[in-house]
Amino acid sequence: MDVHDGGAGSPQGPNTSREAEAETPPARETVPRPRTELPSPEPASRPEDADSESVPRAEHPDSAGAFQAESAGEAGDTSDAGDPAAGLVGGPRRPEPRTGVAALSPRYQVGAALALAVVAVTVCVHIGMVFLHVAPSNTVTKTHGEAIDDWIYPEFEQNWKLFAPNPLQQNIAVQVRAQVRTVDGGSRTTGWYDLSAQDGRAIDGNPLPSHTQQNELRRAWDFFTATHDNGNRAVGLRGALSETYLRHIVVLRLERGGAAGDGGVVERIQVRSQTTNVTPPKWSTEKVSMSPVYRELPWWSVPDGETEGGTR
Repeated sequence: MDVHDGGAGSPQGPNTSREAEAETPPARETVPRPRTELPSPEPASRPEDADSESVPRAEHPDSAGAFQAESAGEAGDTSDAGDPAAGLVGGPRRPEPRTGVAALSPRYQVGAALALAVVAVTVCVHIGMVFLHVAPSNTVTKTHGEAIDDWIYPEFEQNWKLFAPNPLQQNIAVQVRAQVRTVDGGSRTTGWYDLSAQDGRAIDGNPLPSHTQQNELRRAWDFFTATHDNGNRAVGLRGALSETYLRHIVVLRLERGGAAGDGGVVERIQVRSQTTNVTPPKWSTEKVSMSPVYRELPWWSVPDGETEGGTR
């Protein structure tokens, strides 16, 4: 038996079994065995391990493909479980419901198409008529001017006063005075009542002024001047109508204001207008006269039916 000759402190004796195995070469295997993964000895409570997702390891090269195919099959079964017709390849689909004109029957579709065509043609004709009405004089307006006026008046009348190059720059006030018969049989003439100023005071500061306060007197005066010449003579069939209309409004205003006094009666009235130019702005070089211009109408007799509340 060989004796190991070592140092002073080394054990002496025969070779151990571990040294014998180290000297013996390992035997080769014809087929390598799959490597077995052992669980990690590290604790599972580490933060990085808790947050990471566990990925299954495939023990065979083809096992990954089989696992994906099996997962896809399970997902397909789940989505088709609620639809009984999903298992039919190329099954019939439900038609989408029709909306709008397409939902009508062919008979009503034709009617709707005709109605839309009529509306479109009417709108185009109206726009064309309005354009020809406000356009400068041309061959079309000279030839078909009567047809254009019949279409426009009176509902669709147009004017350009707001956009005129030189709009009206005057203030026109309507004033009136009356000749009153008193209780004792005498007669007296009142001073001038500025009816336009009364309307202005009623409108000023009023968020909802009445239509009569804004337009009644003004339109009545415009109506009168449009049907009379500068000599206050009627120039049309509506001249007498404009006089009666203006007189009714004026007498009613005088009675409401108590111009006749207690027991008095308005016998005659006289109307006039006071025209004053608007003061031009400071940057303007325009020079205008600020003196008022008056237009006095003749005295009008008031019929008995229009006094003492007859016009109300």
